[in-house]
Amino acid sequence: MVDFLNLIDGYVWGPPLLLLLVGTGVFMTIRTGFVQILRLPLAFKLIFSTGKNQDAGDVSSFKSLCTALAATVGTGNIVGVATAIHAGGPGALFWMWLAAFFGMATKFAEGTLAVKYREVDNKGNIAGGPMFYIKNGMGMKWKWLGALFAFFGMFAAIFGIGNTTQVNSIVEVVKVAFGVDVLWTGLILFVLTTVIIFGGLQTIAQTSSKIVPAMAVIYLVTTVSILLMFADNVPAAVMLVLDNAFTGTAATGGFLGATVMMAMQSGIARGLFSNESGLGSAPIVAAAAKTRWPAADGPGSITRHFIDTIAAFTLTGLTIIVTGQWTADLNGAALTNAAFSTAYSSFGGVLLTISLVLFAFTTVLGWNYYGERCLVYLFGTKWIPLYRIVFVIMTLVGCFMKLDAIWALADILNALMAVPNLIALLCLSGVVSSELKKFIHYRQTGEEPADMEAPAGAAIAASEKAK
Repeated sequence: MVDFLNLIDGYVWGPPLLLLLVGTGVFMTIRTGFVQILRLPLAFKLIFSTGKNQDAGDVSSFKSLCTALAATVGTGNIVGVATAIHAGGPGALFWMWLAAFFGMATKFAEGTLAVKYREVDNKGNIAGGPMFYIKNGMGMKWKWLGALFAFFGMFAAIFGIGNTTQVNSIVEVVKVAFGVDVLWTGLILFVLTTVIIFGGLQTIAQTSSKIVPAMAVIYLVTTVSILLMFADNVPAAVMLVLDNAFTGTAATGGFLGATVMMAMQSGIARGLFSNESGLGSAPIVAAAAKTRWPAADGPGSITRHFIDTIAAFTLTGLTIIVTGQWTADLNGAALTNAAFSTAYSSFGGVLLTISLVLFAFTTVLGWNYYGERCLVYLFGTKWIPLYRIVFVIMTLVGCFMKLDAIWALADILNALMAVPNLIALLCLSGVVSSELKKFIHYRQTGEEPADMEAPAGAAIAASEKAK
């Protein structure tokens, strides 16, 4: 079964999907006029702003940011980067940067469409994401495509990257670092997850808004301090990344060498897997942001992507390279752990364990919400309690599973989520461009365009009032 799933995984994550993912990012970059460069300062400003840009929604832009980061900033930022460098050499980091740059435009499009076409469910909560902008933007005849996305997304949340893979990583790293039995760590995770998840989005967002800044500070301080310790090696490390991206990496130490194609494929694949650009997961929570204009959350999506990829990838990747551990015969968390231990001895392993636990646990919380919204699209709100019960049960079960097959299944489900979403982004690219122009006009003049339809937030408020 594992071999069969790995075979399918190799096909679905082959060149066609990678080309579609990166190609969509390039297309959206051109269509939006390099929005990831010109609107990045505005993106950070809007995250912390309140006032007339705020409107109907479930959570503030900041809490929406934290919830989305909770789901995307996970083990991939630590393990994924190490895996890419192990397979493709230092040059893989360049291709991760490239994928991340164009992915920012993809995330902008996802966030804009999520707010533009969001709805209110029968419990008064915001419902949005690819399934809704497929149905409401492309038309009811495409509703089946949205249902496919929701189906794969729900199962990815319960059985794949959103749950079992994360909790298994937590219990294993805690066992290795502190000798705590898997059962006790699993029970603690089960209780914490149950309490938070049954509190709904507000509790998840509140928890994420506390944990995400904390984990970001811990990881930022740790990695930056390591780079400062090895400051003399940083310029050479950057040059090594740029050079190896186009020339390949010769065998050295325990590193077996890598071609340019290996660096490109591992960097792009691991980068897209970690930041979820184009997969359609992040816009599910982006739709819940309290924002009046669709394009106002687009910059917020850029911010999420910048933090998750450009910042986190760079810190992890350069830490591995400047310490020289990339030449060791290590992979995954062991490689990152070796880099941390080079600077902080045994204490480095403790710091990495804390980071991994926080990253993975918040990923579980964020993906629970993603799966729940997919369920609502398919079956309505009445099944939410049952979904939550199954989710927390799998949180406990996942602690004891051997996840070779689950990781392959998670990859497959993510790929199957991406295809419907990417089709929708390409078909609705004109809407994204139009919404961006309207928002820019409003920011510059304070006036709404004459042909302006009711902003998304106002439409939701009217819907809530009617109910």
